[in-house]
Amino acid sequence: MAKLPPRNYIILPRTGLRFSDTTPATNETLSSLNVDTRLSDVLPVDLTNQAVVLDATSAQGAKLVQLSESEVPLLRAQLPGVLIVPEVFYYPQLFRETIRTVVRPLQGQAKVALKIQLVEAKSTKPVVGATVVAFTNFADRTGEQATSDAKGVVSFKNITNQTIDQLYVYPKVGYWSYWKQKVTLKTGDKLPIQPVKLDYQDAKSFFYPAPADGEPNGTGLTVGVIDTGAGPHPDLTIAGGACTVTGDDPKDFADVDEHGSHVSGIIAAQGTPPTGVRGVAPGATLRAYRVFGRNSQGASNFAIIKAIEQAVADGCDILNMSLGGGPVDTATQEAITFAYQNGTICFVATGNDGRQPVSFPASFSLSLAVSAMGRKGTFPANTTDAPNVAAPYGTDKKNFIAAFSNVGPNVDFTAPGVGIVSTVPGGYSPLSGTSMACPAAAGMAARLLSGHTDLLAMPRTAARADAMIQRLAQYVRPMGFGPTFEGTGMPLLPDGTTKPTLS
Repeated sequence: MAKLPPRNYIILPRTGLRFSDTTPATNETLSSLNVDTRLSDVLPVDLTNQAVVLDATSAQGAKLVQLSESEVPLLRAQLPGVLIVPEVFYYPQLFRETIRTVVRPLQGQAKVALKIQLVEAKSTKPVVGATVVAFTNFADRTGEQATSDAKGVVSFKNITNQTIDQLYVYPKVGYWSYWKQKVTLKTGDKLPIQPVKLDYQDAKSFFYPAPADGEPNGTGLTVGVIDTGAGPHPDLTIAGGACTVTGDDPKDFADVDEHGSHVSGIIAAQGTPPTGVRGVAPGATLRAYRVFGRNSQGASNFAIIKAIEQAVADGCDILNMSLGGGPVDTATQEAITFAYQNGTICFVATGNDGRQPVSFPASFSLSLAVSAMGRKGTFPANTTDAPNVAAPYGTDKKNFIAAFSNVGPNVDFTAPGVGIVSTVPGGYSPLSGTSMACPAAAGMAARLLSGHTDLLAMPRTAARADAMIQRLAQYVRPMGFGPTFEGTGMPLLPDGTTKPTLS
């Protein structure tokens, strides 16, 4: 029988995140499971040297251990009354089309590269580092992907002389995306890429205009962003945070991508157009918790529970989790429950699988699941957001639920998530996804609750979390999409004013 390779597991209490009701002997054993401890040095059982402790939230908290699947029963026998669950991963809910099958050259076709150039519209400035996805058959996602070089040149090897079914261009910083259907490209063609203007009215600024001086703006609320990190960026003030990725520097919560900075800017950027951008709740305190490692797309459930536990200890009132797409997981459920029991509510993106059921952890009943909507006219017509305009339309027929958004009975709210301009390392970019809708809703929650000092003064228990959600319900307005798509509706300012009615 082949020997199974080791994998990672999380040791958890039966309920909660801290061991308190296990036997004294089990408690003593768990306290001895420190980082780099070999399990066989603590437990009276014959385990391989690969069976080690990789990480721990605390002496009496969850443990991340490595061992083979065949060794799990031995561990269960030595630690009765605890949960042993596998480490799983979740992903940013940014929407971008990607190829599934690379197109192959036609039989007998000469191996000649097709070269096109991306240039700034009304300029000859090259657009560097953009991802270009050319679908020869969009229905089965067949095509080729390439990246623009230092001269803005994009080289394709396998699609010469073929009609491009759909063409998607995703620039890195400072530009809108580009989309075109049924196009035949030839070497030397130039594609005009439109630069972003920071006073452009996107869907976020349409629905959530910046608060005027003296109006509730999120002051008094702390929002934790559990993501790829955040900043540095001149429009972002990050009060603190942590990195909970095993093996990384716990103090390094700077962004390792662009996703977390974009999310953070939607919530509480403090810039002023046309030289910067302003978030929905610019007065809120931002904290960043990096759960994604460098060059790693997935965030471990262990990093997530460690981040949630730290965010609660840091006094976060609201947590934003623009991630999902992994399996239903006991560890993450326990962490969200722990937050709720300590008066912290979690906004979670529903996912971007094109009207599929709400993904986990948004589907968990204590999460506040946010779908993505958009509005016609709040992004240029030839961007990659154009194909996401789809029914159902709202009471205002310019409003729509994004075609990519996951929906279902688990949805609690909808919020703007199509073509949202926000902060990224090195500048500003428009991005789309339930990843963008989630912080819009979380930011609006901070803004709406900031005037309610009575609520914020409550003890940090589940009753406080209950009260926060019940108070938010006063400001949620149905948009005409129906509960499957929008839950109870969109958190909005009262009609005719930008100031919440205090009670």
